[in-house]
Amino acid sequence: MAGEAEQQLRAYVEYFRDIGVYDFYRRGEPTYAEINSTPPTPLEAALVVEGAGMVETLEATSVPSRPAFLEPPIATLVSFDHLAPLPESRVAPEHKADALAAIKEDIGDCTRCPLAYAGRRTIVYGDGDPNARLMFVGEGPGADEDTSGVPFVGKAGQLLNNMIQAMGLKREQVYIANIVKCRPPANRVPEPVEANTCDQFLLRQIDVVQPHVVVALGSTAAMYLLGVKQSLSALRGRWHRCRGAKLTVTYHPAFLLRDPKMKSEAWKDLQMVMAEMGLKAPAKK
Repeated sequence: MAGEAEQQLRAYVEYFRDIGVYDFYRRGEPTYAEINSTPPTPLEAALVVEGAGMVETLEATSVPSRPAFLEPPIATLVSFDHLAPLPESRVAPEHKADALAAIKEDIGDCTRCPLAYAGRRTIVYGDGDPNARLMFVGEGPGADEDTSGVPFVGKAGQLLNNMIQAMGLKREQVYIANIVKCRPPANRVPEPVEANTCDQFLLRQIDVVQPHVVVALGSTAAMYLLGVKQSLSALRGRWHRCRGAKLTVTYHPAFLLRDPKMKSEAWKDLQMVMAEMGLKAPAKK
């Protein structure tokens, strides 16, 4: 645990150094500023950034909005339906692939949150059919995904593939993404500042794909998509709304690998999706 905490703190420190912050002060230490009788102009304004156990004073040379990473985590969760209004016009099917590529280009070599400095190798964008009627959203990339750049390719991904096939579909017919696009250290749960920074891109992906059904894989995906912090048992077995699509919640494949007896419960959730989409399980050979 100590090693993980040190790694995360180092990532925050490296980020601050990249934006020009080198001096750190302990919370409670006195800080001094020169007295200036002339009111500061906006170009001389100072940004006060409170980090984990530290307070920094940054001299600002301009006053753009603060990067999302510097914003404090929101006190209350906000669902994807309330983050932004639905687009007034929808992307035509023949243009969806280009629209998704444009979002990926906007992400670029992202350094918007600490995950960029915590050992990330690859930004894991998304995978699948731009015109998919079914979309799966997980928590974040793991080690295999961080290497390949494709979501759900490790053991949990193999199980997800089996789940998709059991529904009578192929992986190429669905769309798969995650709440965050960079691997959190040691596969930990994404921090709010990381998820809240990345959600703008997932929201745009959902709006482009326009799935009929979204399946939230696990409590983290459900929490950020729906803007509620509830147990999986309270969220499963019923329909929710997300960006014009119906959304349901089931267990993350990684959890099912650890507790295989819950696969039957996950199958109940998928059968609800199949009924909604008019899908039939393939005949057993």
